[in-house]
Amino acid sequence: MAVSTQTAMRLPAPAKLNRFLHVTGRRGDGYHTLETLLVPIDHCDWITLTPRDGTEIVRARGPAAIAPEDDLALRAARLLQRRAGVERGVAVEVEKHIPVGSGLGGGSSDAATVLLGLNRLWKLEWSRGALMALALELGADVPFFLFGEPAFATGIGEVLERFSIPPTWFVVVTPRVMVSTAAIFAAPELTRHTPSARIQAFSEAYGGNDLQAVAASRFPEISTCLAGLAREVTSDVRVAMSGSGSSVFAAFADEDAAVQTLSRAARGGELTGFVARALDRHPLQHFATP
Repeated sequence: MAVSTQTAMRLPAPAKLNRFLHVTGRRGDGYHTLETLLVPIDHCDWITLTPRDGTEIVRARGPAAIAPEDDLALRAARLLQRRAGVERGVAVEVEKHIPVGSGLGGGSSDAATVLLGLNRLWKLEWSRGALMALALELGADVPFFLFGEPAFATGIGEVLERFSIPPTWFVVVTPRVMVSTAAIFAAPELTRHTPSARIQAFSEAYGGNDLQAVAASRFPEISTCLAGLAREVTSDVRVAMSGSGSSVFAAFADEDAAVQTLSRAARGGELTGFVARALDRHPLQHFATP
């Protein structure tokens, strides 16, 4: 592989959780309208961008379950190269820690980190708004990771309003299944008319996930995780699924409580997961101008 002498960049791509997710309608083009509270967390994939001689963009490493032509990280690099008129190549390496098909936004986050990293590597100085507009062509979740803060999202998920949350730690448990977002949204039994929120000050108990029942009915492993985690928390702690699944989570104000809960849940070997902290800002937010 032809590698440039310029220094490679190794960058984090944080996961996200949907604290709640309501499907409020369906547009004429088939896209669903949503209301969801999105929170970035400090559990990350890692992206390495290595300059190459020439103009070719290649994937040096990536998830085996996703073909290179379908990899959002690679598609993001090629899209930015084309729109910015850049005549430089790069090798994209994706070190996965966010499971594929888990509802944690790994692919979208990888794409956003590639856009931010190449904005810095190629000295483009694009604004965050310009990158977000480009990112929407890759998927509705990608602009959120460029927005870079907890957000109340509407539209198809691309209309974002900053939302302040207190310090929070999450127990996240992911079964060994890969869920197709498109298949869940296409389910005939999916509720598509949840009323819109009247206010944007939500209690811990507010809302649910309209996709959860559909995903759990198709993947019993999700129901197992929901029940297993629920057994280890008190009645005032809500256990819910993130996105279209498969990950489930519970939120805590105290890190020790989260760690102890995961330890109890994993004791039998049936559930595996991690503890992550909510992020106030994306770690690469300074890679784009406001």
